Parts: sequence; structure tokens; C-alpha cells
Amino acid sequence: MNVCMGDYLIEFILENVTLLLEEKVNLLKGVKEEVEYIRDELERMIAFLGVADSMEEKDAELKVWVKQVRDAAYEIEETLDQFVLHQTNICAQYQPFNFLARLCLKISKLRARLAIASKVQSLKSRVSNISERHQRYRFKFNVPDQGSSLTPANSFATDCRGDALLLEECELVGIDGRKRQVIGWLLEVGSGLKVVSIVGMGGLGKSTLAKKVYDDATVRKHFHSHAWITVSESFKIEDVLKDLVQQLFDEVKKSLPEGLNTMNAIRLKEVAKEFLLGRRYIIVFDDVWAIAVWQSIQLALPNENDGSRVILTTRINDVGSYSILESNGYKYELKPLTEEESWTLFSRKTFQESATACPSHLEEISKNILKKCGGLPLAIVAISGVLTSKNKNNIEEWQVFNRHLGFELEANDRLESIRVILQISFKELPFYLKPCLLYMSIFPENHLIEHNTLIRLWIAEGFVKEREGRTLEEVADGYLNELINRSLIRAIQSNDDGSLKLGHIHDFYREIAVSKSRDHNFVSTVNEHITTWPNKARCLSVHGTFGGVPNKRYVARLRSLLTFDVIDSQSTSCAVQLLSSCKMVKVLDLRGVPLEIFPKEILKLLHLRYLSLRSTGIKMIPRSIKNLQNLEILDLKQTLVTELPVEILKLQFIRQLLVYYHGQYSYPSFEPFEHLHGFKAPVGIGGLSRLQKLSFIELNHGSGIIREIGMMTDLRRLSITKLRREDSETLCSSIEKLRSLSIRSLEGCEILDLSFMSSPPRFLQRLYLKGCLQKVPHWVPTLKGLVKVYFQWSHLMENPLEYLQDLPNLVHIEFLRCYVGETLCFKAGKFEKLRLLDLDRLEGLRSVTMEVGSVPLLEKLVVRRCNSLERVPAGIERQVNMKFLEFIDMPEDFVETFLPDRRGLDHCRIAHIPEVYYAYWKEGRWMVYSLEDTQVKEDCNKSAMNTYEQRKWL
Repeated sequence: MNVCMGDYLIEFILENVTLLLEEKVNLLKGVKEEVEYIRDELERMIAFLGVADSMEEKDAELKVWVKQVRDAAYEIEETLDQFVLHQTNICAQYQPFNFLARLCLKISKLRARLAIASKVQSLKSRVSNISERHQRYRFKFNVPDQGSSLTPANSFATDCRGDALLLEECELVGIDGRKRQVIGWLLEVGSGLKVVSIVGMGGLGKSTLAKKVYDDATVRKHFHSHAWITVSESFKIEDVLKDLVQQLFDEVKKSLPEGLNTMNAIRLKEVAKEFLLGRRYIIVFDDVWAIAVWQSIQLALPNENDGSRVILTTRINDVGSYSILESNGYKYELKPLTEEESWTLFSRKTFQESATACPSHLEEISKNILKKCGGLPLAIVAISGVLTSKNKNNIEEWQVFNRHLGFELEANDRLESIRVILQISFKELPFYLKPCLLYMSIFPENHLIEHNTLIRLWIAEGFVKEREGRTLEEVADGYLNELINRSLIRAIQSNDDGSLKLGHIHDFYREIAVSKSRDHNFVSTVNEHITTWPNKARCLSVHGTFGGVPNKRYVARLRSLLTFDVIDSQSTSCAVQLLSSCKMVKVLDLRGVPLEIFPKEILKLLHLRYLSLRSTGIKMIPRSIKNLQNLEILDLKQTLVTELPVEILKLQFIRQLLVYYHGQYSYPSFEPFEHLHGFKAPVGIGGLSRLQKLSFIELNHGSGIIREIGMMTDLRRLSITKLRREDSETLCSSIEKLRSLSIRSLEGCEILDLSFMSSPPRFLQRLYLKGCLQKVPHWVPTLKGLVKVYFQWSHLMENPLEYLQDLPNLVHIEFLRCYVGETLCFKAGKFEKLRLLDLDRLEGLRSVTMEVGSVPLLEKLVVRRCNSLERVPAGIERQVNMKFLEFIDMPEDFVETFLPDRRGLDHCRIAHIPEVYYAYWKEGRWMVYSLEDTQVKEDCNKSAMNTYEQRKWL
């Protein structure tokens, strides 16, 4: 059944209610039964909500009913949370625990139970009334218990997709090259059935491209039989097959098989296959949502050596990849239009002329509007259709449209088609992904979303459910990958293993998420333009400014508070005042807020699970941190905290403890062992048995901390600093289950002796070693899962490549003062997956050689401060996958070897690489030049600067 967003929120809340009933709430006799009645009534409504989701948009009364169900679920959760909080406060109030205190405690608890009993009775009456309305709606819509397979919204969505196919080819921009590519694949001769899958997010024009190819005269002539099948998200295989059979028979004016309408799927497949035998056919299956759909359809298609073709369009990357496997077909990943293509289409549709027709006073605002379209052709066409009716002499009218595009997208009938096409992606999400995606509305427009932060927030909010054999973090990673696979989140920057590091959600999808979140009282946003506080905020996201402190009644239900770019002192004061008004907060992210003292108001948030004070100025954590018994994640990155109180050991649920900061340093001279500061852990930290991530912990000699690390059986990521040589043996016995390990020695001359490891961490993916190594640890070549290696200040005499060359999954290598030898040779057939290589301050290095067949996938090479290097790496001309080459602070004689306008002996060897830069530090700034024109590239200054300053191996 298609589960709506409201459904899942109610299920999530009911789960919390059940937990409270079973584990935490000792209610008066009879009240527990009342709460169970409420829970059961809400559960009975959930089956109907799956159908209501598709009707809700079109029926105002139904929308009100769904809202009432949701509000009732919220209120019972709030009531029980308040009861638990009150009970906790009562117990804390009557200490020490003498006779008088026990008597007062019993009286206070009795009062609390009577209060909740009254509240629950009221809620029971309210839910009963809602339940009666539920029965009326079931009768009104004549809805069966299992829901319906097709709804009016589904039909309208299909109509909207059909409208996109009516665009004239002359109206489309950038389609010619795409069309030629796909047609070329279709017309290949001498092959069996092949599938061409066109993949991309909704609104990119997949169906439009497929239609233009399908209707092309050359294509039509090449194939004997043709059919176009719109699959839709709520397909039935029998309906799809009947449509296919009917189109095939109608094309040749042949009578349909007798009893077609009563045939089952097996018989329909037989009919289709018999008809297509001996014919070269082309069939389009438009908008396929699941691999299972293709698996069912392909059995109806004969595979003869006659060049038949299938075009399949889908938003799901896995569907596109799977469908081409057996046929050795092609996947075309449709990309958004470029800025130039977008402007051309926008101008053509808005001003009915060329790009130069845009009035100068509208150019800036037009580009701002266009930027929100994110290169989606259908969005550009829809927006342009609205703007054609705007007064082109009234810039204010255009600015209002730009500021309130979210409202326009929601309410403007002329944008209905693009809105529905985009909303389909939301409706077809599995129920567990819906809150995860809508939660993206907490982030400001154009905000780059950090993978680790998003995962932590999802877990703290309770969206991620445990699965046997997997950690919550691993399950959440799976959720994120599903959203990426569905083209709903786009990777902007990837990790070494290909996973998302920084991502982005398209502005239009974000606007829809904001709208739905607001309707469900799920996420509310306040910024300089939106200063009206929501009545029933559960999650509040503040962008830039608070705009005043709300009335207490506005934040009674607040469960999450997150801030972005709040830097003024007034907003900081508002944040603290707000915390004093809402006691139920479970997620608190105040990163970047200019705080210098840990706010005492936080210590009263007894339900708190997630606390981030990253990039604030706080220096000390109070001992009262022990009050936060439910805390799971504590993020103190880039604060001035250097020591944690012993009371931190009371937080037995804590899973991630992140405490370190990078001090200031200046390029090119700095002391590498001084600019990173970790924290001093209290003795007994090994008792935090649920810790999965710990960084950066300072190892104090003789404290026993190293041995305690071995007690943390769930630890997966460990970062330690100030390791002494004499402590290395103890450390080696404590890190067998890690996925990521970062070790920094006490100082540059301190030996990192890691030879004692008898059982190396066989699942290790990332290894960062900073300190003097006498030799590469003998166990490194056994780490078959290793993805990234970072050796700093190792001063190795032996070639480290000998130890790394046979690692099958190694993608990224960084060496900084790692090796004192004169040559590095990448041998033939080695480093088969290496994509990124960074060589820094290998001051004795004279030559780098890449033998034939080595590093076949290398994409990026950065060479910096290797002052003895004589020429560019030998064999680099054979690296056909190279995309980026950068030389930083290299001697002038070396630079001249590849410059085209000087002696440039090596220019021809790197001419095939699209991006080649060289940079040097001058007068406090980077000077970055492009090989292409040897002119300063202002937009590339970030490249060299970030390449250096963001190398933080954490």
C-alpha cells in the first residue's frame, strides 16, 4: 500500500507511545488501558490514510480530517513525554531520599498521574470523534480496506507527463546531441535485443527525449513494429501487457485476440511474444519505477539477432543499470541543461525571442529565477509560461514572484503540471524514506548537505530503524543511497569510495518538501523573510536570524531546533531564551552560533539525543552534562574544549563523541603537530560501550586510556593524537574492529611503531598515519577493503608503493613527506582502482613512472613542493581517464617543461587532460594559472587553496 507522509509520522509516534507504555510510564490503573485504546484507534485509521494521501490534495474536508488524526497523535506523544519529564524532575527534587522526601515524592507522583489521567480521558474522547469521521469518509469514498490501485491523482499525473510529450522539437534546447546519441545506439546493426535506458530526475525531459527519438523518421522506418507504453507508478502488469498487445495489433490493422480482456499475465506474454517473433521492433516503456517491472515485461519480448530495441525511461538509477545488463545495452544519464542552454530556453519561452531580448532591468532577477529551475527543461518552460503574463516594466512584480516561488509552485494553476510531475517522486517513496526526504527542508536554499551530519540527524530524530546485523549508521547510509538512486539528492562531492560527501536537493524539490512539511507541522522555517512563528512547530529551522522570541505556546511541541548562519548576538540571545521555553527538544544544532559559555538551559533538556555546538567559542563542558541521560551524539568540533568532565561517563547511550579543533596556521610554514588539538578523556571512558566514533582523543602516557579503547566493542572510527612509541604495542591490541583509523604521534620525531598488530582490523577502509615510520606496517598489504591511505611525515627509506600496489580497492593515496627516495614507479597491472594521487614535499623525488597498464582509472593527480622532480610523470600520456592535474609551488624550471609558450618539452604528454593548473603562493594569496591560456584563473583560486587547507584527513 502507498503510505503517505502523515501515515508514517503517526506510525512513528505510535511506536514511541508503545515504548513509553511498556518501559517508562507507570500509570494509574485504567489510564494505561485508555492510552492503548487511543493507540488502537489511530492504528485502525492508518490503512485508510494510504488512499487519503492521493485524495487529500483535492478534498478540503478530507485534508482537515487527516490533519486532526496527525494532531491527535502528536498530542498523545507530547502528553506522555511531559509525564516522563515531570516524573524525572520530581525524583530529582526530593533528594536526599529520607522519610519526608519519600512521602512528598509519593504525593507529587500521585498528582502527576491524576493530571495525566484527566488529559488522557480528554484525548480518548477526541480520538473517538475523529474515528467516527473516519467511518463517514470510508463510506463517502467507498474505500476497501486494502486501498485502491488507481486514484484521481494518478490519472492527472499521467496526463501531465503526456503534456510534456507535446513540446515541439524546435522549443527544446540541447536535444539534438542527446537525440543523435540515442538514435546511434538504436540503429546499430548485427546484434540481438538491446535496451537503452534513459535515467534522470523528474522534469529533466526523459520522456520528451524518448518521444523525439521514437518519432524520428529514420527510426520509424528502421523498425517493423512500434509501441509506446506508459507504465506509471501504480501499474498492473496485465494492463501494461494488454496495452502492448493492442498497440501491436492495431498498427498492422489486425484483429485483437479473442478474450484479450480476460487473459492472465502469462497468456498475455505469450501473445505478445508470438506476435513479435520475426519482427524487428522498438518499444518504449516510459516511467518504470522498479526492477521487478522490467523483470515481468522482458519475458514478453523475444531476443533474436535482428536488432530489436527497447527504450526504457526511469527516475531510478538501479532500474536503468539492471535493465541493460543482460542485453549489454546502454544507459544514458540525462543531465540538467547548462546555464547557457537554460538561458536560451528561458529567453525563447519568456520573451518569445533570442537571449538578447531580455530587458536589462530584468536580467538579474531572471537569472535568479532561472537558477532555481536547476536546469530542468519542463520547469523552465512552466515558469516561463507564468512570466509571459507579468508586466515586463514592473521589476517589483518579478521580484515578488522570485521571493515567493514556493507559494507559486503550490498555488498557481499554471504550474500544476510541473508540480505534479515532481510530487510523483515523493508519493512513490517507501514510507520509511518520506520523513528523511522531507526533513531536507531544514536546510537553507542552495545549502550543501554534509553526509555525516545528515545521517546523525536522521538517527537522532528516530527515522532510522534497526535491522539485524547492521548498525543504525549503516541503515541510514542505505536510506541515503536510495534517495540518490531515485535522483532526489544529487552528489556534489564524493568520498573516495564513491559515496556522497556533500549533496544538494534541487530547489523545486526543496520547495515541495517545505510545503508538505509545513502542512504536516513537521518542519517550520524562520528567516529574514519569514518571521511569523508557526503555531505548532515540532522542528524549527532558523536561517540567519530569529526575528524575535516567540510566545511559549508556539514552541510547546518543539522537538528539534537547528540554526544556520546565525552569527549576530541578538539571535544568539533569542536561541538561548527559546531553549528555556521548550523542554521536549531531542535535537539541538547550534553550530556557528557565537556562544562562549555552555548555555545552562541545555542541561534541562532531558530528552536531548543530539547536541551540536560545532564552531562555537565554548571552552568548557559543565559537570551537569550528566543530566542529559538520553544523549547519543555530542559534536564539539571546532570548539575550544580540550577536556571532558568525568561526568561524561554517565551518558551510557552516547554513540559519537567528536571533540577537536584546528588551530590557525599560515602557509607555507607551519608546525604540523601543533595545529590540531584533541581532548583529554577521563579515566573510565572505556565504559562508554556504545561508542562508535571517537575523535580526537589525546593519549596521556600511563593513564590506561589506550587499554580502555579495546573495551569499546562497537567502535568503528577512531582518531587519536599524541601517541608515544612505548604505547604503540598496547594500542595495537585494541583496534581490531575499526573501519577508519587516524593516528598522530606525539611529535614529528616520535616513531610510530605499529608492528605489534597480530590481528589487524580486516574491515579497515581508511588509514591515516602521521608520524615517523621506520617501515610500513607489515599488516597493511592484508587490508583488502582499504580505500584510502594517508601517510604524513613518515620519512620512509623504502618505497611505500610496494606495500600498497596489490590492494584491490585502493582509490586514494596521499603522501606528505612520506618517502625520501628518488623514484616512484607504478608497476604494470598494479593499482587497478586508484583514482586520486597526491604527492607533497617528497623533496628527494626526481622521477615518477607509470608503466603500461598501471593506474588505469587515475583521474586526478596533484603534485606539490616536490622540488627535485625533473619532469612530469613518465607514462601520464597513457592515462586516458585523467581529468585534473595540478602542480603547486613547484620550481620554475619544472613548470617550464610543460608550458606551451616556453621550452615545454612535456606539453604534448599532458595536452589530453581537460584541466591542468599550476599555482604558487605570493604575497599571502594563491596565484593559480590554467595551462590552457596561462592566465590567472580567479575561479580556480579556490582550487589550490582548498586543496591545501581542506586536507584534514579526518
